[in-house]
Amino acid sequence: MFRLDQKNALVTGAGSGIGRAIALLFAQAGATVWVADRDPAAGRATVAAIGAAGGRADFAELDVSDAAAALALAGRLPPLDVLVNNAGVGHVGNLLATGATDLDRLHAVNVRGPFNLCKAFVPAMLERGRGSVVNLGSIGGVVAVRDRLAYTVSKHAVVGLTRSLALDHSHTGVRFNAICPGRVETAFVQARIAEYPDPAKAYRDMASTQLNGRMARPEEIASAALYLAADESAMVTGSCLLIDGGWSAGK
Repeated sequence: MFRLDQKNALVTGAGSGIGRAIALLFAQAGATVWVADRDPAAGRATVAAIGAAGGRADFAELDVSDAAAALALAGRLPPLDVLVNNAGVGHVGNLLATGATDLDRLHAVNVRGPFNLCKAFVPAMLERGRGSVVNLGSIGGVVAVRDRLAYTVSKHAVVGLTRSLALDHSHTGVRFNAICPGRVETAFVQARIAEYPDPAKAYRDMASTQLNGRMARPEEIASAALYLAADESAMVTGSCLLIDGGWSAGK
């Protein structure tokens, strides 16, 4: 139903996890996708998977915390129709277990990353009078998550950034939305669970925060990104779409 034919899309952190799922689905929906990632091997693997499925994609090595690199990339690419700011990092710890360097690292990637990409690519969208920006927030951008101080702070900032951009540019034809997932069963998360003495119990404990008792699949987050990128969501801007299995329902 939702198509991206003749649209150019850039997805950051697309070498794995949610970003990879979004890039694959966007290409399937007809977009030309630029796969941005710090890891060339992972990014090119996503490009290869898209090509094998008959889609169009290219790789762009990028550290989203580098504002100059983001501007340089914008100078090399055609104007975007869709920008997905997915790249992010995490940290476990409360105030006593969180240092200033931890907070700075998460701010550099999770907050300044989307800011840098918007500064680089949104001006061309504004000139053309159309475009969709999708920022990956988190349940931690809506409610506090225990022992995730730096992460929660950074994701609340992503939600604030999204709403501010939507408000400031509400009559331009360029839309800004956020997706706020709960726990998602990515390969990275699966690897961390496998490190526990009882992986099955660790999974149940993590999944139990979500009322349906399981984690989301990356493809489920990708489907929401496709909706927000497509023209059918033209009336949606400034929203924070929760995909949390009911986690926030009782908060």
